[in-house]
Amino acid sequence: MSTQNTAPASTGSTTEVAASGSRIQQHRSYLMCRPEHFTVSYTINPWMEPANPTDTAKAVAQWQTLYDTYIALGHDVQLIDPIDGLPDMVYTANGGFVIGNVAYGAKFRFEQRVPEGPAFMDWFGDNGFEVARPVEVNEGEGDFLLVGDTILAGTGFRSTGDSHRELNEVFGKEVVSLNLVDPRFYHLDTAISVLDPVEGPGGVEKANIAYLPGAFDEQSRRILAERYPDAILVSDEDGAVFGLNSASDGLNVIISPRAKGFEAQLRERGYNPVLVDLSELLLGGGGIKCCTLELRR
Repeated sequence: MSTQNTAPASTGSTTEVAASGSRIQQHRSYLMCRPEHFTVSYTINPWMEPANPTDTAKAVAQWQTLYDTYIALGHDVQLIDPIDGLPDMVYTANGGFVIGNVAYGAKFRFEQRVPEGPAFMDWFGDNGFEVARPVEVNEGEGDFLLVGDTILAGTGFRSTGDSHRELNEVFGKEVVSLNLVDPRFYHLDTAISVLDPVEGPGGVEKANIAYLPGAFDEQSRRILAERYPDAILVSDEDGAVFGLNSASDGLNVIISPRAKGFEAQLRERGYNPVLVDLSELLLGGGGIKCCTLELRR
């Protein structure tokens, strides 16, 4: 059974101020993919063990809870059709990176996922986005996170450093490169959670993050400490259950129910943790954020 703790949300306005006045809920738009073909038949990350049985029906049920949670919180969720033979399409965050109606497409590192790139770009094009087709290997919002007006960009396991340059050329925003060193946290969105999706008018004065220091090399830790002195530093115990692979609307932060320390840290900062169990999808190396691609029109 999945566990939820949801705060009431208004669907009639774009923002809702928390009762304490400290946090502002932002209306978000997400892209998801139902895991109808989910299984683990190959290994491209340390979490994947084909010898361990997977339960597709359980994966779908857990995913449905996440989908229903977003809807209950007043967010818009669009769906891309799953494709037989592409079990990792459920991890839509890897399918691209979207800002201001421009979708920078993904170019996957491993051959098993390469066909996902064109499928996502076709969806973007069919749904009114301007598609920037990638030259460099990148895995979308798995490695690119928008914090205020800055893009944090991960490298070390999947997306190449050259994709960071390409990202800057597409969006014209500052791109800050961060080097991942722990293979368990092979995408940036497994080691950093963006807590405030809107910075400036209508949002917070300065967007904050939570992160796992041990996932990064020393230089990257220095960069994060300098830029985000008020960040929540998450324990390895909570990181190892993909606690940071979360989605936030500025008030509600959807996290794994097993990330107990992170849950307490969020409450202390005035956020409302919403607990959703995606343990079956973690067998494929993905969690809440992996299943959630932000569509920023």
